[in-house]
Amino acid sequence: MNRFTIDSNRFLSRNVRAFYNCDYIGMSNPGNPTFINALKNDFGKNFVFACGHIYRLDDACNTLDKILCEDLPQIKRELGVADLTVCVIPRSKAEISYPSNKLMMKQTIRNVVNRLGMRDGADYVYRVSDTPTTHYEGAAGIYPGITRDSCELSSEIRGKDILLIDDIYTKTVNVDEDCLQALFDAGARSVAFYSIGRTAKKF
Repeated sequence: MNRFTIDSNRFLSRNVRAFYNCDYIGMSNPGNPTFINALKNDFGKNFVFACGHIYRLDDACNTLDKILCEDLPQIKRELGVADLTVCVIPRSKAEISYPSNKLMMKQTIRNVVNRLGMRDGADYVYRVSDTPTTHYEGAAGIYPGITRDSCELSSEIRGKDILLIDDIYTKTVNVDEDCLQALFDAGARSVAFYSIGRTAKKF
């Protein structure tokens, strides 16, 4: 597990403690955590083919499960909070539009959080209207307040110590920053961030 800081900008009013598991360097690079792309399951095939290998959805879920079981308890200890609530960045389209096999990252996070005895906040930020798909090159239309405008935010956020999880963090996209700010605005006592991968370079 690695540590970094998400700096304040026009989307986020304060610096946020952040963690990530591994570098994300693009699907065409050997050693890239391609299971993340399998979890997205964008084309509904339950697998991704990259660098001569097939990455299946069920194997990707198992890989994510193991990573979370190692990283989440460490993060909780470092944050020093007794009752950590785990929230998940919603996918870019309205959640009701996705079949269950395109929401397996969220379900895997929920399963691990419940096993670890943490608080399940996976639905505390729930997308109700479509937004740009940010993991495709050239995505545009992200603006401060887009989380508030496109999501329902649970009243349960108020007073909670929250860890917000995303699959990939890319500094220039600002979707994560905007969601972190929405959690602060909704009354969270504290908010930290964790991603499975962090973009190491433009690819």
